[in-house]
Amino acid sequence: MMTLGFIGAGPVGTTFGVRLSEQGYPVVGVADISVPATERFTGLVKGCRRFASNQALADAADMVFITTADDFIAPVCTGVTWRQGQVVVHCSGASTVQSLESARVQGARVGSIHPCQSFAGIEQAIANLPGSTFGIEAEEPVKTTLTEMARALRGDIVYLTSEDKVLYHAAAAIACNYFVTIEKLATDLWKNFGKTSADGIKAYMPLLRGTLVNIENAGFPKCLTGPIARGDVATIRRHLKALETYAPDLVALYKLLGRFTVPIGQDKGSLSADKAVELDRLLSE
Repeated sequence: MMTLGFIGAGPVGTTFGVRLSEQGYPVVGVADISVPATERFTGLVKGCRRFASNQALADAADMVFITTADDFIAPVCTGVTWRQGQVVVHCSGASTVQSLESARVQGARVGSIHPCQSFAGIEQAIANLPGSTFGIEAEEPVKTTLTEMARALRGDIVYLTSEDKVLYHAAAAIACNYFVTIEKLATDLWKNFGKTSADGIKAYMPLLRGTLVNIENAGFPKCLTGPIARGDVATIRRHLKALETYAPDLVALYKLLGRFTVPIGQDKGSLSADKAVELDRLLSE
């Protein structure tokens, strides 16, 4: 089995190092400009040691994960001398294997494996990684190697081309990052009736869990509930009036999201054609 090394000891690199080590992959070392980060990494991964430079790490490992921020992947790769047959991969969702071109021209094999998962903190990321979907961009034999790793982590797999990567990552940002933004905006509204954002979070967690279960089990469009799904035009009108009073900056966003929701309600069959027209008119004013 190939020995693994990591350049970058942040949440993604550390999570991969911990979980792959648990599955029997030999993780020999890590390199990072942050000494505390590498100490945390080596403390979590048995048998792993800190290397003083990226080159020293690369010289010691058969397969190197570059788990830096996206903007540093290509510069880090360019700054290392790679050897024939060595494997070099990154874990970015938006960057393609082209960012590893300097390794490829030296005879190394390249690829990328992106966990479709949220990495807010080390402990939670380690807990969340197994069972994630992994986006893999690679040619053989690296494709098979990364597939085996994803399966060892009990993950689902989606194979991507370089042309797919940015749209794939934009979709993930909408699904995850902007979901956070919407929940922040929603819970901040609670301050207008004497409650706190924390009160809103507590109230919404069961609602959000239920919604996720509905999405998973019922799928689209059946999972949609609420006033648009019911064709409740009067309620939507009252929503808009309240937002105009208390949060006018959110009116345009509410209308835009509502217009995208109307077709889902129609597909579900619970929103009649005449109510859909009425809602479209109201949300386009």
